[in-house]
Amino acid sequence: MEKKRMSRSGYESLKEELSKLITVERPLIAQKLKEARSYGDLSENAEYDEAKREQRDLETRIQELQYTIDNAEVVEDDSISFDEVGIGVVMTIRKVGTDKAEQFKIVGTNEVDFLKHLISDESPIGKAALKKKVGDTFIVEAPAGEVSYEVLAISKEMDHEV
Repeated sequence: MEKKRMSRSGYESLKEELSKLITVERPLIAQKLKEARSYGDLSENAEYDEAKREQRDLETRIQELQYTIDNAEVVEDDSISFDEVGIGVVMTIRKVGTDKAEQFKIVGTNEVDFLKHLISDESPIGKAALKKKVGDTFIVEAPAGEVSYEVLAISKEMDHEV
């Protein structure tokens, strides 16, 4: 199985979530189940059904997190090169033919948040931009056809001026 690359902060965030689910959420759901069982007949017990659904969803999430953590390849901050686009860098790009620049941070798939401009190295833009240097152009296959972008800058932090 190929390891999934992710930043140190993304890895730590997943570990924190897993710990909270195991130490806080799991006991809460166990208590809900215990209370729901005390109401008697389980065949018509909505509280019991809801608690069982919550337990199933929680256990599924715990398994997903554990698998991701166990199969993660952490990209340490001090090993990130800002010479080319890769996980952990912020790239400023411009659609060729326009003046509008956009910034995206390249992250692992479990850290994606498009509203915060965090895109995966496996997303169409992320994948096409990997290994590109400042001044390079790359093409992204979009539903409307091919779109060309130019890498304007590669940095460590988001510049909220863009």
